Amino acid sequence: MTHTQYAFIKAGWHADIVDKALEGFTQKIPKDNVDVFDVPGAFEMPLLARDLASSGRYRAVIAAAFVVDGGIYRHDFVAQAVVNGLMQAGLDSGVPVLSVSLTPHQYQDTDHHNAIYRAHFVEKGKEAAEAALKLERLKTSLAA
Repeated sequence: MTHTQYAFIKAGWHADIVDKALEGFTQKIPKDNVDVFDVPGAFEMPLLARDLASSGRYRAVIAAAFVVDGGIYRHDFVAQAVVNGLMQAGLDSGVPVLSVSLTPHQYQDTDHHNAIYRAHFVEKGKEAAEAALKLERLKTSLAA
């Protein structure tokens, strides 16, 4: 079976910023080749990533989230759990599961910071697409 699709998971918190990762990703990989899945937050991404990667439908799964210190919980704990879960999903399935999950040390909900992170997520989305394509080429060369 030829895999022509990529799965792109987006967390809903700070969607105006996170959505920019998909924008960057689709600058490198055609939108028609990307299935998009929205989840409430970052913590929900690893389970869906595992299921999508194990489905056999995708070349790679990309998960994007913006985890910030909201003052209520330890955002670093959430970010670490998410990244570990995404890594485990890739290891278990053999399908690349890439993270565009960022946890800034200094974030304030201001126009200035939001503009910086929106631009950064576009770049990170492009980098995720490039990584997915490179991993695909590498896996193909190893199978030959």
